[in-house]
Amino acid sequence: MKKIKYIFLPILAIVILLTACRDEFLDVAPTGSLSDTELSTLAGVEGTLIASYSMLLGRGGFYSDATNWFWGSVLGGDANKGTNEGDQSQVNEIQAYSTQTNNGSVLEKYRTNYEGIARANATLKLLGNSTTIGADDATRLQGEARFLRGHYYFGLKKNFNNTPYVDENWDEVTAVGNDSDLWSFIEADFKFGYDNLPGTQSDAGRANKWAAGAYYAKTLLFQGKYAEAKAVLDDVIANGVTASGEPYGLNDNYADAFFAPNDNSKESVFAVQAAAGTGSVNNANPGQVLNFPHGGGDRPGGCCGFFQPSIELANSFRTGADGLPLLDGSYNDAGNALVTDQGVFSADSFTPDAGNLDPRLDHSIGRRGIPYLDWGNHPGRDWIRDQPYGGPYSPKKFIYYRDVAGNNDGSSWTPGYTTVNYNVIRYSDVLLWAAECEIELGNLDAGMDLINIVRERAKNSMIMDGDMPAANYVIEPYTSFGSQDMARMALRMERKLELSGEGHRMYDLVRWGVAESVLNNYLAVENTVLINSSFNGSSFTSGKNEYLPIPQNEIDLLGADILKQNPGY
Repeated sequence: MKKIKYIFLPILAIVILLTACRDEFLDVAPTGSLSDTELSTLAGVEGTLIASYSMLLGRGGFYSDATNWFWGSVLGGDANKGTNEGDQSQVNEIQAYSTQTNNGSVLEKYRTNYEGIARANATLKLLGNSTTIGADDATRLQGEARFLRGHYYFGLKKNFNNTPYVDENWDEVTAVGNDSDLWSFIEADFKFGYDNLPGTQSDAGRANKWAAGAYYAKTLLFQGKYAEAKAVLDDVIANGVTASGEPYGLNDNYADAFFAPNDNSKESVFAVQAAAGTGSVNNANPGQVLNFPHGGGDRPGGCCGFFQPSIELANSFRTGADGLPLLDGSYNDAGNALVTDQGVFSADSFTPDAGNLDPRLDHSIGRRGIPYLDWGNHPGRDWIRDQPYGGPYSPKKFIYYRDVAGNNDGSSWTPGYTTVNYNVIRYSDVLLWAAECEIELGNLDAGMDLINIVRERAKNSMIMDGDMPAANYVIEPYTSFGSQDMARMALRMERKLELSGEGHRMYDLVRWGVAESVLNNYLAVENTVLINSSFNGSSFTSGKNEYLPIPQNEIDLLGADILKQNPGY
């Protein structure tokens, strides 16, 4: 089957049974509940495991899912919140790097990760009590549960730094603080999956050995353990296959990674599964439901105008006469910045930018006069809710096609629940991690070759308008790196261009130690164009804004002597 089956009826009973207080004098289980004995069967443990997988979709609100579109991309400068000042106004302060410790959306992100952890731990606890599950199934279930637990702890680590660590042996009474570094626990979970999970799985959405290996390498990379990460990545690149057994590789066209009929392709290392027609739109891609062109009529979504790609990001796709990015940052200069229709009414004439561009711009960003999937040319201001506030662009990567059946679930208040999977890790990400390791280890040519694999695919991914390219696409591979510093700049720019809007940028900037300079430059660019945006006059503060605050609600529950607040809050 294409995607994991979602099993809802057991989930509520499982969560209640494993987390609620028990009165031992009760001899009769409540109607509809399941006993530990019943849940310790293969079917019962599979049910709790699927419950943990389901938390990848979030289910805690618009900002809780694994896409990290707000936390990784908006805070990383890929995009502005968009829409207008009043809609979802509680996140305005977050975008302005002025987050308050009682912000509800921050709490939502924190608790969703812990809900995923609780379900993974419940799986492992039941598995440890089982006497009927065979050895092979037990090892597989343990590997998947630990993979998921590693994923949720990784989410906490990169958003909040250190938070309380509990595993399946926690007694649920002892208060746990955040005085331990999470990295060693995350490493151990992913390494167990890498060492023990099978190479293929029965369902395309399950984690396999190679997804665990890639995530293990990412954990090492984030700690600067480049030689260790390189060894794992070399194995993944040489031998890795999808859960369905297809060798990893790049799709022929860049857009294929964001096209629902191509979900779980050879480029998909690990993905959040999205499905329509299951009886709940929350099995689609609920985290992206706000991120569509605004307004009614013949357009996708019809709501709500969030997640507008930033002016600074769009400018980054400018290329020089040699087809290479402008690594010196001059893409924001007046002579290089993209021509936009900011301030131009839709009824007025407008000619799109005629300069050299990387074609990934028009796969990633909807801009006026350029084909927007199969919806016709983007009309500009008519699809923007508040152009002076949010800018001239629309998101594009996770939008559904008009004439492709089954690529969205239209059974709720908006048709914007897509069946486009979100790739937590896709193969180009793996190639660029490997390139980064090579560069940091001084192997500049090897790093360049890996970057060029990604660039060659981009070169062959033109957006067409009829029989002609939709813009002046000029992109070429690198021929040499003059220094390690130049190689680093090329690698970091390539990650920005290749992975824009996919929830990674903020975390890259933080681990590279450049967040303050890069993001204050981004704010300066946006503030020269946008009017009354929620981040006007704001700035990024080093030593504080790299991480979100620990939610005050959680500190109040445990006590400030146990759960310590992050610096600056």
